[in-house]
Amino acid sequence: MESETHMTGPMCLIENTNGRLMTNPEALKILSAITQPVVVVAIVGLYRTGKSYLMNKLAGKKKGFSLGSTVQSHTKGIWMWCVSHPKKPDHILVLLDTEGLGDVEKGDNQNDSWIFALAILLSSTFVYNSMGTINQQAMDQLYYVTELTDRIRSKSSPDENGYEVEDSADFVSFFPDFVWTLRDFSLDLEANGVPITADEYLEYSLKLKQDTSQKDKNFNLPRLCIRKFFPKKKCFVFDRPVHRKKLTHLEKLHDEELDTDFVQQVADFCSYIFTNSKTKTLSGGIKVNGPRLESLVLTYVSAISSGDLPCMENAVLALAQIENSAAVQKAVAHYDQQMGQKVQLPTETLQELLDLHRDSEREAIEVFIRSSFKDVDHLFQKELAAELDKKRDDFCEQNRKASSDRCSALLQNIFSPLEEEVKVGIYSKPGGYRLFIQKLQDLKKKFYEEPNKGIQAEEMLQMYLKSKESMTDAILQTDQTLTAKEKEIEVERVKAESAQASAKMLEEMQRKNEQMMEQKERSYQEHVKQLTEKMERDRAQLLQEQERSLTLKLQEQERLLKEGFQNESRKMQNEIRNLQNAMKPPRRRCTIS
Repeated sequence: MESETHMTGPMCLIENTNGRLMTNPEALKILSAITQPVVVVAIVGLYRTGKSYLMNKLAGKKKGFSLGSTVQSHTKGIWMWCVSHPKKPDHILVLLDTEGLGDVEKGDNQNDSWIFALAILLSSTFVYNSMGTINQQAMDQLYYVTELTDRIRSKSSPDENGYEVEDSADFVSFFPDFVWTLRDFSLDLEANGVPITADEYLEYSLKLKQDTSQKDKNFNLPRLCIRKFFPKKKCFVFDRPVHRKKLTHLEKLHDEELDTDFVQQVADFCSYIFTNSKTKTLSGGIKVNGPRLESLVLTYVSAISSGDLPCMENAVLALAQIENSAAVQKAVAHYDQQMGQKVQLPTETLQELLDLHRDSEREAIEVFIRSSFKDVDHLFQKELAAELDKKRDDFCEQNRKASSDRCSALLQNIFSPLEEEVKVGIYSKPGGYRLFIQKLQDLKKKFYEEPNKGIQAEEMLQMYLKSKESMTDAILQTDQTLTAKEKEIEVERVKAESAQASAKMLEEMQRKNEQMMEQKERSYQEHVKQLTEKMERDRAQLLQEQERSLTLKLQEQERLLKEGFQNESRKMQNEIRNLQNAMKPPRRRCTIS
């Protein structure tokens, strides 16, 4: 989908009406049509700080998100603009512009906190936009970050000891990268007379004080939260673009009319976002596309509206329910397509059909494994296994019927002339029985030589011959050239031949049953094999995420030690120990039975 064609401008994604958050069906419909992975950039900050201008620049447009020109907040709720990613082919850049925090017209900060939390939950890069320098006032205005553990849950249930403990490691694995943009920045970037970068300025501003007083603890809290929740941080400073009086017409001004440093700073910011913002990814390395983002929006807003806390684990599981159900249908459709192309009924042997089933089943399982995730207790894979077993049994039944129909038509065509000859009395004469038996053998041979009879050929032939035993016996008894002893011997021969045919049919049935049992075991082993491989890949992905979190925590612990914060370092050490223990889970036995 070329999203730019479908979205010529932004649209409200989450409406904020009278303090109530609601999703916009039209915006969700747009998301549902985006099949490509999405890079989600959300911007948050106080109202009237120029957030929308930066988002328009990221969209490559001068106009789009409303800039406003008064002291009132223009953007309400969360607005969305989906555009083709300028540097990542086959990716969509989803820009989320949020209503300004601290709007006096709202009266309370409840909505601000939820908007802040939603922006973090939905984005892969979170931009915090503020005016001026990073001083205590700026930090105080960022107090929403200190409420994150009160607004968001990472897990749906308490830990094994029954405690509802939220470790920052649980958040780091899915929280976005943090970018702080400082507008109308007027200071020289230097510390102790030495020039520093914007990133170094941010790190310097996040240094903690020895918390000997409540004031120091209040000073440290937002800084500590930013350091723990957002290990990857970036800072950009922007000069004032134009004289204050011209700011109301900023979107109409050309770059030549703006401060040259500002123009370059905006270009650097956009370049960084385009190059470094990651695809939105869920726990387990699950890349988010439009429908998945739609599901996250619905789940989080629904939780907030019902008075619950948005829970990442619940959101992923809700998404998994939808996608795993679709994965089952996709796998079954692939099986149907493959069998429809490969199978021509009736097959000559049951094994031929089972081999085609096995190949199509293996591909169907591969389709499911690729499309599914978080299949708790393998419920959906069990559903797929049951569906494929039913499909196999249906094909076997269709195969039997196709063979029976084919053989019935052949028997009618081949033996009906013989039946007509019997009716007109051709064999009701001396020596007629031997002529009849010779003709019968010739016709049986002709039947055997016919191709494409399928697996029911012998059974259908024997059923036909059994149905004509009275006719055969009548011809035998009326043949006056045969003595009573010869007739008796012939009767016994026919019985023995019939018994031999029955024994052969029973043996064939047993062989077919064995083939079916072998196929069921192969199907089970194929499910287990592919599931085991997926579990190993998932575990490797989980370990990779945990190792990343561990590395970031160790780095933060080292910084805390260098700054002399022993207590915080010990707390971090406990989190590190918990994470290390989590990286050594007991091996789960793989079963789908």
